[in-house]
Parts: sequence; structure tokens; C-alpha cells
Amino acid sequence: MSGEMMLLLGSPLLGGVTLALFGHRRHAAELNVAFSAFTLLAAARLVARIVSGGTDNHMLLVDVSPLGVTGKEAEALLDDIGITVNKNAIPFDPLPPNTASGIRLGTPATTTRGFGPEEMRTIARIITDAIARRDDAAASARLREEAGEIAARFPVPGLFAEDNG
Repeated sequence: MSGEMMLLLGSPLLGGVTLALFGHRRHAAELNVAFSAFTLLAAARLVARIVSGGTDNHMLLVDVSPLGVTGKEAEALLDDIGITVNKNAIPFDPLPPNTASGIRLGTPATTTRGFGPEEMRTIARIITDAIARRDDAAASARLREEAGEIAARFPVPGLFAEDNG
């Protein structure tokens, strides 16, 4: 169907075709990474409930209330160790939106940097460990260092002068 649509719209420019193909390849990578994070979080040693229902896109909505924290607390804990997530209300959330019971995880920032399934498994472990050991300053420092090491291995494309050729 999409081929017919492109034909109806006229002859596509090569750049448009390249962009579309790149987008499909990137989307496939995001689904793979989302699946990796989903699988680990669903089977995590700590019980975190995946609310988003599946890996049909790059977003995961995770209920962190079984871990004994609110979404707002989890967002702050993870920000302190260098992992950015957003607090997010879950369906039928008993908490107000500015506190929330969940966090939202997205994979585009990681897949753009080149993270693969193994790195996402590590990030998921760091997330669950950071929440579980939230009162342990030494553990938080170790997890901050580990997250920083992963981020350093995968610089943001185009952010640094040496990346721009």
C-alpha cells in the first residue's frame, strides 16, 4: 500500500526515500531495544509492573509503586544517578499527576547513540537497583559511575566537535 501511495504522490526524491528507509531501520532497532528493556523489567528481581502492555512502540510505562516509590521519587532517584525518565500517571492512577505512580521510559535517545540490547539490559538493572537501594549512598555512587561509563561509550551524535568530522 505504501508503494502505491508513493506512486500516487509522484516521484519521490532520493533523500526522501533514504530518510524513510533509515526511519524504518531505526524503528526496528528501537523495537528491539524496547523489547530488551521490557523483558528485563518484566522479569526483574524486583516486581515492576509494565503498564504499556507491550513493545509495539518505543515507549514503556512502568508502575513503580510495587517497588515502594512514587513516579516522582523514582524520577528524582534516577536523575541523581544520571538516567533521565519522566514520572507519568498510569491508568486508574490513585495518585495525582504531579506525583504519579509510574515512570515513562523511551528508547530513541539510546538507540540513536547506538545502545543495543545488552546495554538496555544493563540500564534496566541499574534502574531497578537504584530504586531498590535508594537509601544506600555507596550503591547510588556505584550506579552513577556505571551509568556514566555506558554513556561515555556512546556519545550523543553531533554533540561534540570531534563527532562532526
